[in-house]
Amino acid sequence: MLIPYKNQANGKKEQVAQMFNNIAYRYDFLNHFLSLGIDTIWRRKAINCLKDINPRRILDVASGTADLAIEALRLNPDEIIGIDISEEMLSIGQKKIERKGLQRKITLQKGDSENLQFNDDSFDAITVAFGVRNFENLEKGLSEIFRILKPNGRLVILEFSKPRKFPVKQIYNFYFKQILPFVGKLISKDKSAYSYLPESVDLFPENQKFISILEKCGFVNCINRQLTFGVASIYTGEKNKR
Repeated sequence: MLIPYKNQANGKKEQVAQMFNNIAYRYDFLNHFLSLGIDTIWRRKAINCLKDINPRRILDVASGTADLAIEALRLNPDEIIGIDISEEMLSIGQKKIERKGLQRKITLQKGDSENLQFNDDSFDAITVAFGVRNFENLEKGLSEIFRILKPNGRLVILEFSKPRKFPVKQIYNFYFKQILPFVGKLISKDKSAYSYLPESVDLFPENQKFISILEKCGFVNCINRQLTFGVASIYTGEKNKR
């Protein structure tokens, strides 16, 4: 199992929480800087995948600093709940929400994707942006999401993927494995976090492999939409009406 800090004995979940606590103060800046601002477009496209179902209650898993939760307000839901295992990321997200005066619409709380503290069939839609790679047990996390999603509800996952075609593949590999870790370490002061990122993307079961895992966990109508020459992907899946 890939972990951020290879010289530590604690589990992936604890290490991921520690990693995001360490880089939280620079996370938003690095996200936008290292993606050249394209990450905001990706989030908008992910939320657009929910327009047709008009969700009233949304859960944002691995919500971090709440960028996707805030983007989801364009759907005009009644309630958005964001959960994350990193208290520092949630703290920054909470300040952002308060600055924008969005407290009545968005609630953030500490929560574990593999042990969701919600009843069955609780949410019309569930979103995850750049978070499923960090699940300690991927199938357990997805099965928990399936459990609390309402029948006819939809899951939307935004995640990094790997371009396959020349020359994008070669440019991507150089940037992602050489430039990004160097700049990330320089700015975040965490030498492991931005080395873990490309390693975790390399190991992630993307495209049809991930679709198969979604289907194994119960999701139907699963689709993969590639973004920006395959640098990122949006996966959607639904829960059948009982």
